[in-house]
This record gives sequence, structure tokens and C-alpha cells, in this order.
Amino acid sequence: MADHCEALRSLNAWNFALSLFILFGILISYLPQHYRIIARRSSEGISPYFVLLGTTSGTFAFANILTLPTSRADLACCSKISAFGCFAGTLGVAQIGVQWSCFTVILLLFLLFFPRASPLSPPQTSKSPAPSYRTAVLVVGICIVHIFLTAIIHLVFIYRFPLLLRGCAEFFGLAGTILAAIQYLPQIYTTWRLQAVGSLSIPMMCIQTPGSFVWVASLAARLGAAGWSTWGIYLVTGVLQGVLLVMAIGFEMRDRRDRKKKNDADEPGRTNETIRNGNGAAQGRQNNERTPLLGGEVRD
Repeated sequence: MADHCEALRSLNAWNFALSLFILFGILISYLPQHYRIIARRSSEGISPYFVLLGTTSGTFAFANILTLPTSRADLACCSKISAFGCFAGTLGVAQIGVQWSCFTVILLLFLLFFPRASPLSPPQTSKSPAPSYRTAVLVVGICIVHIFLTAIIHLVFIYRFPLLLRGCAEFFGLAGTILAAIQYLPQIYTTWRLQAVGSLSIPMMCIQTPGSFVWVASLAARLGAAGWSTWGIYLVTGVLQGVLLVMAIGFEMRDRRDRKKKNDADEPGRTNETIRNGNGAAQGRQNNERTPLLGGEVRD
């Protein structure tokens, strides 16, 4: 333990700067998604199952890093080193905690702005019915219960079965990796079915997709191969998010081309109408200028 704390005390400036950059990058990357849902006042186009899998996988990831013996050793050293050294040594925990918190905000916004009737959704059919508000409430309820159950399991293993902590951490990590591996599949399906981006934020994905690989490298350098269950989650999500990003950009570019073609097609009609309105206005001004104030015929 003393050697581990001494290693944290000797700060690596490069690793610290990179970890701090990633921490703020995670926070900033989620803000466009939060803003888009609030600005549109709708979570239309976001799959409830994507939100469910994202929240539960994030909860498992946060529980994983809190349970890992390496992270617990880092936290234990905080009583023996400076506050700055403690902050630098636990940035990996803070990164995943911020990511989990930001996705939890998406969960709450998803329910708060869930559309009761979506204009983008195709007509309801037995094959592909649109998700209902009841489904959204159920998803949020499951996520809340899952958070409490995961916290209870985490505490039980810490205080009752400390020798089994690594196995518990790997279970959390494996479960999170499995959920993360399929997290984007419902969203990819929903976006493809709607043929529209909806309330998904392309800027968020543009930041997060390359950022995921940088984050994987940072966590792998900090935790090593033994921490595969932690950084493996973000490697999988980075790849799948890249697929969704390419799809979303393709639909957005298609929609912009369609809007431009429609505007170009309407331009001649608007020009003729403007000319007619201009002539009418000019004639009106001419009549007004030549019309007596008290009536009567106009004499040249």
C-alpha cells in the first residue's frame, strides 16, 4: 500500500493533463444532447431501449471501477497524500462517474420530454409500433431499481465479502460490457426505421466517438490489462457509436439536400409572386397619389 501511495504522490504531468482533458471532454460532450432535447422539447427519435441499456451499462461501469481493488487502493491513499494527489489519482473514477451522471440526465430528460404523438413516427402497425409513454415510464423505473440494487450488491461485497471484490468487479464489468455491446443496436434500428435523426445530437456523437478511443487508451494505461472489464466497455461503445454517427450524418445530409431542392423548386414561384405583388403595390401607390382626398374624378 505504501508503494502504491508513493506512486500516486509522484504525479505524471502528461497523464494528469490527459485525464483532466478527458474529464471535461466527457462533460462537454453530453451538453449538446441535453440542449437538443430541451430545445426541441421532445425526446423524439431516441429509443427507450437505448436509454435503458445505456443507463444500466453505465451503472455497471461505475460500480465496476468503484469495486476494483486498484481503484479502492487509490481512494484509500487519499488519507495519506495531498488533496491534489488524491484528485489526480482518482481521475479515472471521476471520469466514469461524470459519464454515468450525464447519461442519467438523458434518462430524466427522455421521460420529461417524451412525445405523446410523434410526427416522425411511421403509422402504427402490429410489426413496428411506436413506443408508448408507459414504456418510457417503465424504462425509467427499471433504471432506478437497478441503480439501488447495484449499490446494495456493491456495499455487501465490500463489508461482507472483501476477498471476492475482484470477482464482483469483473462481474459488473462483464455485465456492463454485454449491455454496452448491444446498447446502440436499438438506437441504430430506431434511427434507420425513422430515416431521421430526431432528437439525437450529431455534435455529441462527433465528440464522443473519437473521444471513446482516447478514453480507452487512458484507462488502459492507468488500469493495465487487468482492467479490461472497465475499458472494454468504452471500446465496444465507441465502435457502435461510430456506426450510428455515420448513419445520422447520412440522413442529415440527405434531408438538407431535399430541403435545398425544394427551396430551389419553389424559388421561381416566389419570384413571380414578388413581381406581381410589387407591380400591384406600385399601381396602388400610383392610384393613391392621384386620388383626391375628398373623392371625385381625377382630371389629368
